[in-house]
Amino acid sequence: MVIMIKLPGPGGRGWCALLLLALPAGGARSAEWTVTPTVTARISYTDNLFLAPPGQTQGVWTSELSPGIAVNASGPRLTLHLDYTLQQLDYSHDSEEPNRRNQQLNAGGHATLLDDWLFIDARAAITQQNISAFGPQLSEPNQITGNSDTVHSSTLAPLLRHYFRGIATAQLRYADDKVSSGQLLSVRKRDSNIELTGDNGGHGWNWDLSTDRQDIADSALAPVTMSSSTLTLSFPVNSQLSYLVVGGEEKNDYHIANANTQGRFWSLGLNWTPSPRTSVAASFGRHYYGNIQGLNAQYRMRSMFWQLSYADTISTTQAQILALAPNDVGNFLYQLWAGSIPDASLRIQTINAFLQLAKLLGPNAGTVSYFSHQYYLQKQWNLGTVYSSPKSTFALGYTSSGRTAQSSSGIDSILLGPSQVGLDDRTRQNTLNAGWSWRMAPRSNLSLSASVGDVESISTGRRDRNGVLSLALNRQLRAKVSALIELHHARHDSNAGGDYRENGASAALVVQF
Repeated sequence: MVIMIKLPGPGGRGWCALLLLALPAGGARSAEWTVTPTVTARISYTDNLFLAPPGQTQGVWTSELSPGIAVNASGPRLTLHLDYTLQQLDYSHDSEEPNRRNQQLNAGGHATLLDDWLFIDARAAITQQNISAFGPQLSEPNQITGNSDTVHSSTLAPLLRHYFRGIATAQLRYADDKVSSGQLLSVRKRDSNIELTGDNGGHGWNWDLSTDRQDIADSALAPVTMSSSTLTLSFPVNSQLSYLVVGGEEKNDYHIANANTQGRFWSLGLNWTPSPRTSVAASFGRHYYGNIQGLNAQYRMRSMFWQLSYADTISTTQAQILALAPNDVGNFLYQLWAGSIPDASLRIQTINAFLQLAKLLGPNAGTVSYFSHQYYLQKQWNLGTVYSSPKSTFALGYTSSGRTAQSSSGIDSILLGPSQVGLDDRTRQNTLNAGWSWRMAPRSNLSLSASVGDVESISTGRRDRNGVLSLALNRQLRAKVSALIELHHARHDSNAGGDYRENGASAALVVQF
């Protein structure tokens, strides 16, 4: 069976292959399906629609009607999730702004086509994102700035994998990734990967050998090829501790003046799991762009989860948009809230809403994944924790990210304008996010979130500070009807000018069918 969804894009453009899964008929029939249509009616007010400086603000009422659908399937051969919303925004008559239509999509699935041989993964998303980390930052769907655009992304990845007993597990994966945003971004990557993982029966040292080739076509650049071959050796000391030795060679042809983008690399690491609730993975080594370090530490208690991570790598805007969100916090809450929210679909929606409110959802939570055609070296720390009691949940996240461009900044003039070339050559972002949810009554929840952060262009000296404070009250009126009231305040300060303040309020009615 083939599932294909085709949705109309802005301006009448067709978007197909947002989710494409070729499934055996038996796999679809054996899965447990949940389909939940919804309609949201919302009215909101903002005192600064265009996020303009004082004296130029405009207050506007907005009405919104948003039909949506949530699809979840779970079975031995198929897992699938899809959340889609179509937002129709109508502005009050005293505003000259025309009515708008936004789409939000988050979809993904994994299917087994042939047991122990053939699999397929598919992902698709439609989001509204900020173009630059500097200037006005979009925080509500009814706001209008020149610093945001709609991003469409998709991945289709067939996979051949087979276990050869006593020898190795062989895997061949091909991924076709696409990211586009009007005339600003159009990137397609084809990634071919072959991997062999040795089978030693769980005794003594083991090995893993992989080779990878990426062909990247960016509308603003010449075609780029990135390839690497990697050998990993693991040496277990005992059931809790093992060491890793990694070596290989990589070759990339993105262009850097008077710099090398290829060579051999190595790293040494360890994996330590002193208990089922604690794990630490750490490594250090060297690539052609310098020394590298890596860290991923987790600690779980019955009602608390901590995670600390660090990584430095060569990345791109496309890679950041397509990166998978870490699911550790979501998995923790999914197990923790099983008693209070027995319905799995409703539990997932509640978790995603809470993490989105606390700005802890997504691989780049806490940072602005700004548009760029450059390749850059990213060094990023992430610290996150979630604490939950029977009636409340508190989440805290801190992110510190530094990026250094590896290619010419001139290619970004179409995004930032000629006067801003060099703004993203070296940047530093620091963001602190916090969210608190309190179950006031069996049918009422009160949520509070705060986000403060700054972004600095080390190359030009510009520095912007942003803050958002939100308060939301959710009330379950009936089994499938809920009401939501939200208040928020946003502020932006910059040593380059353009400071603004914005206050907003909204009331919504959500109906499930």
